Amino acid sequence: MSWILQLLINAAILLLASKVMPTVKIKSFGTAVLVALVVGLLNATIGGILRFPLNLVTFFLLSFFVRLIVLALMIKLADKFFSGFEVKSFGTAVILAAIMAIAGSVLTYFLADNTPYTNNTTNSYSNVLK
Repeated sequence: MSWILQLLINAAILLLASKVMPTVKIKSFGTAVLVALVVGLLNATIGGILRFPLNLVTFFLLSFFVRLIVLALMIKLADKFFSGFEVKSFGTAVILAAIMAIAGSVLTYFLADNTPYTNNTTNSYSNVLK
């Protein structure tokens, strides 16, 4: 379920970016959802293949920047697939990638189960022994 929420948030980010940034154009929310889906699929497949050698070259020290650049490349690649989606420059794609990465991190932080592990078996056994 969280991936659907992530998809919708990325689509909303794309749509909002098209309203705020004149270098991003998107036709509708439906197009934004499809673009977010394609960017996610591209990032999971081609992006993973690109990230590994780039991280090896940088000795895994710049992995955040490698992820950012690869995500920007996937956004530019998705730009070629959709006529209703246009990102005019690579710099704009990097800005979109940064916004999507920050939003994804914030979403993961708030949706993660942050409850500490408790050992409830001790409590249940102590009740049996009484």
